Amino acid sequence: MTTLEPDAASSNVISSIRALLPSLRQAEQRVARVILTDPSRVADETIDRLAERAQTSAATVTRFYRSIGLTGFQQLRVQLATEVGRRGVVAAEMGSDIGKSDDLAKVVAKLCFAGAQAIQDTGTQLDIERLREVIDRIEGASRVDVYGAGASAMVAGDLQQKLYRIGRASYAWSEAHMARTGAALLKPGDVAIGFSHSGETEDTVRSLRVAREHGATTVAVTNHPRSSICREAEIALFTSCHEVSFRAAATSSRQAQLAIVDCIFMGLAQRTFDESRKALGETYLAVHGELLGE
Repeated sequence: MTTLEPDAASSNVISSIRALLPSLRQAEQRVARVILTDPSRVADETIDRLAERAQTSAATVTRFYRSIGLTGFQQLRVQLATEVGRRGVVAAEMGSDIGKSDDLAKVVAKLCFAGAQAIQDTGTQLDIERLREVIDRIEGASRVDVYGAGASAMVAGDLQQKLYRIGRASYAWSEAHMARTGAALLKPGDVAIGFSHSGETEDTVRSLRVAREHGATTVAVTNHPRSSICREAEIALFTSCHEVSFRAAATSSRQAQLAIVDCIFMGLAQRTFDESRKALGETYLAVHGELLGE
């Protein structure tokens, strides 16, 4: 079984805190929120001062940094200082939430920054060995089923059509009963991939569980490593993003998921270069041939 949870100590610490936030105890969540609100300030203060601002104890702060994979408070401070320095003051402002008084230009700037940062952070912390294993399993699969709901359904559909265009039998299920029906017909050697930013989308989690019970390789793509979907996954790939206000369209999470879709697709297409190029050419001509005078 592949290890599912990333090593927070070796990745983007702010993104790791955001990803693990839902799984933390209530008091630890207060510590996390204080850090996320102003990481540069925390980088310069003591453990007792952080505990005071989070309305908790130093012992809770200790449990917090251990929960995210760090071994000491000094390590937390150093990583925060390094990350704040790397991103800079402008990035810190653009990475903040959309405020009531922000003008439209700033709203646009923050949205674009959040999307670009989500893609960059996801690429930086993406586990290449896990990605390679997913590509291996898809290459050898006779069928790939993909699940997602809401915004994640659009991402699932994007992966399905990309795989289908290079000759891979794939199906994207957004309707819950059809998804579980399809999952029940999977067999060893098949692959099932579930997209869920929160990792708690019930229909997607249940579909992945059915696929696992029938012997398929199960893959989760999520922002939260301790979520329910990871318990049903043999392999997990993690996005790294922070949603801004009014996230009904799930902007950053969708862009981060699409980045992983492209990594899977391009990795597979490159590995089967001649076959994939031929399939892409033939499907393009089938659709656009008349317009090109073919």
